[in-house]
Amino acid sequence: MTAAATDHKTSTGNLNFILVCVFIDMLGIGLIIPVLPPLVGQFVTGREQQALWYGILATVFGLMQFIFMPMLGAASDRIGRRPVLIYSMAGMCINFLTTAWAPNLACLFIGRVIGGMSSASMSVAMAYASDVTSHENRAKSFGKVGAAFGLGFICGPMLGGLLGSTDLRLPFYVAAAMSAANLVYGYFVVPESLPANQRAPMRWDRVNPLGSLARLVRRRDIRELVIVVVLVTFAQMMLQSTWVLYTTFRFNWTPRDNGLAMFCVGLASVVVQAGLLAVLMRRFGEVRLSLLGLASGAVTYLLYGLATQGWMMYLFILCNLLAFAAGPAMQGIISKTTPSNEQGELMGSLQSIGSLGVVVMPLVGTSILGAVSHLPANDWRIGATFYVCAAMQTVATVVAYRYFARRRAAA
Repeated sequence: MTAAATDHKTSTGNLNFILVCVFIDMLGIGLIIPVLPPLVGQFVTGREQQALWYGILATVFGLMQFIFMPMLGAASDRIGRRPVLIYSMAGMCINFLTTAWAPNLACLFIGRVIGGMSSASMSVAMAYASDVTSHENRAKSFGKVGAAFGLGFICGPMLGGLLGSTDLRLPFYVAAAMSAANLVYGYFVVPESLPANQRAPMRWDRVNPLGSLARLVRRRDIRELVIVVVLVTFAQMMLQSTWVLYTTFRFNWTPRDNGLAMFCVGLASVVVQAGLLAVLMRRFGEVRLSLLGLASGAVTYLLYGLATQGWMMYLFILCNLLAFAAGPAMQGIISKTTPSNEQGELMGSLQSIGSLGVVVMPLVGTSILGAVSHLPANDWRIGATFYVCAAMQTVATVVAYRYFARRRAAA
């Protein structure tokens, strides 16, 4: 066996380790998605109050993520990926147990704070994937990580919906057990991916979340792409923070119904990112695939808001396959512009955009949804949050198109 073949085999093995970690982590997180909004509803009265307080809890989680995500990403550049992953797993386990035992909203806040401080697994996993794969295969590796993420959402929400139909708190106990299993797996199995001679010193300007975002914005080579990521991420955060409440208000869905819908989302994600991504990359290339995925997402958001029957939501999910390929393609383009010893910081900064979205968009989205929650279920205005998402996604598509067109003209 040649040295190149050996290196490839080792990299694949290391990547497989991290895929299992991401899957178990997202399985635990997916378990609680269909049941957290109804659990909040047990402590408040009325739809508007439920939407408001759920949005506040999501904002608290996002604020902690926003503060700590760049710090943990930069820490993984300094001390290695493995210790940060283990820390994240332990924190998520404590978060789930705190939420399961919560007798009031205050305890739910504590759980959200702990979870936000420790939920660094995705950014570090992306950095880990960049460590163990070559330049030309990096987008495919990000796609595999995204597929593991999606696979967790195939099993997690559906299982959470079924368990939540029995007891709303049961999924949190199961999620805690999953995180504990992930902690054991990470401690005993996952190897370090970043060699000591490639680690970077940890400086305040690298861990300051605002400074991290400012450095991305100052990078003129990818400034427009950062704007695209912000718009797309903010739209996704609004959708995620209002989906369960929206479908409950409009279609009277139960946790089981939402679990099944998220199963469809995870299935579509895995089919694209694990099965079709390589084919789509060869057929369209990273640039065209990014643009097609962005445009597909914009149309789908609009259709979500206009849907009049619950079954339509499933149809729109399964027709939006190209959108699941846009993320890995865009991440691959951005990653190739950054040195290997700064990948953790880059991925942490990109994840902090998502965290900033979780700070802002749940309050925006749930406020909009709360304002229209009194309307009849068949009133088109109740889909207002998705119309805002469609507008942001459309602007992102236009900005990305102009960026790539200008680069092509310059080349």
